[in-house]
Order: sequence, then C-alpha cells, then structure tokens
Amino acid sequence: MFRGFYTVASGMIAQQRKTEMLTNNMANANTPGYKADQASMRAFPEMLLERLDSAQVPTERKLSLPFNQTVGTLNTGVYMQETVPKFLQGDIRETGRKADIALVNGNMPADEESGMPGSVFLTVEGADGPRYTRNGNLTVNGNGFLTTNSGHYVLNENGGRIQLETDDFKVGETGEILVDDTAVARLAIGFSENPNTMIKQGDGLFATDGNVPLQNAYEADGVVFSTKQGYLERSNVDASRTMTDMMTAYRAFEANQKVLQAYDRSMEKAANEIGRVN
Repeated sequence: MFRGFYTVASGMIAQQRKTEMLTNNMANANTPGYKADQASMRAFPEMLLERLDSAQVPTERKLSLPFNQTVGTLNTGVYMQETVPKFLQGDIRETGRKADIALVNGNMPADEESGMPGSVFLTVEGADGPRYTRNGNLTVNGNGFLTTNSGHYVLNENGGRIQLETDDFKVGETGEILVDDTAVARLAIGFSENPNTMIKQGDGLFATDGNVPLQNAYEADGVVFSTKQGYLERSNVDASRTMTDMMTAYRAFEANQKVLQAYDRSMEKAANEIGRVN
C-alpha cells in the first residue's frame, strides 16, 4: 500500500516539473533565438517480487522444501531525468533594425554519435569564459560597444570586444561589420558539432563543458551559414503543441491525484473500520 503512495507521488512530481518546463517555453515564445526545452522522462528500475513458500514432501519425516514463487514485476514510478533544448532553427523575421542580426543555418554537418546536425552561435563575453547565443537582438551601448540587450559584450573573431564609432554600420553575410564600407571587425561565430552537450544558462546564453571554446565556424569543414542584418530569429516554440502538451501533463497529474485519493480512502478505512471491535 505504502509503495503505491510513493509511485503515485513520483508521477505527480514528474508531471509538475514537466508543466513548469512547458510554462517556461510558453513564456519565451516571443524571445528571439530561444530554444524550447524538451523533457526526458524515465522510469525507476522495476523490482521483481517473489513469495517465499514451501512444499511438503510425502515422507515419513514430512520433509518441507522451501522455494520462491514469482509474483511479478513492480514499477516504482517515473521521474524527469533532464531537459534538453531543441536546436531547430526558428523562423527568420525582418525587423529593419541595424543592430538586429540573425544567423541563418545552411549546411550543418551531423554529429557522428547522435546523428543530429550541429549549430552556429554568436560569441559573447561571459564572467568566466565565452558564452554563446542565438539571440541576435543587439544594441550599441553608450561607449560604442556592441552588446546583447542583457549587457554581454559581443566578441570579434580575435576574442576582443567590438567598439564602433557610430551606430550607422552594416553587417555582411559573412559576418563582417563595415563602417563607411570599410571592414572594422568580424563577428565571432562558433560551431558546435553536438549542441546537446552545451549547458543552457539564463538570458538565452549557452556555455560549453569546461568553458572550452567552440570551433571557429568560418574554418569548420562543411559548415555553411550566413548573417542577415535587420532580421531576427524567432523562438522555435510551437505554441499550439506546447499548449496541448501542457493539457496532457495536467491530465496525467490529475489522474495520479485521483489514485492518491483512492489510496488515502483505503488507508482511512483500514485504520478506522477494519480493526474496530463492536
């Protein structure tokens, strides 16, 4: 009986966490470059139940032989093992802002182990190493540095900050930043062969394991991409699908809640009625 309480509770916790993840996806449906999270649900290991029994052998001394009788397997519940971002490219929309830059994937070589295509990222300055983002909603701050809206400095190909004397600049399809038709810098674009290994952080940023810099996308074999000024990549959240998944998770939570209430009523009856002496 108590084992059933634990199983139902694990299901409720897993669905609650999934609902929180889906709610966060919906809240960022309009965030440029946002990558929707996906839940990985796993079951706890199953347990094999056996009953200890014995058989009487018809002998003079009534020999009893013990043996195990298999009852069956018991699942001990589920849990949400991890959340993994979905790195499919979002829709590209025109904004007309000079500081808006969209990364447009062309040919992205697939990772040999996962079979998933790689992805390219803008490189920005982090507190303890480079960070990477698909959010190209940039701005020029009061000191002339190109930054993200959250204040992270955008880096050039040499790992330095990009400082501009004017906000009237152009960005070519290969990442060059031009002022008066003269190239003054080139955006640092990193390529990840397996984006699923990247660590998702706040403000639309990603970090690598051990802060190891990503490969230079301009020099990566087979990587084809372009930068488009005046455009932004929208989030890849499918709002209708997310709402459907939220309703499914809520119904699963509700079903587990009903089972929990049934267990509670059974325990109440066992405690208050079965043992009563009239």
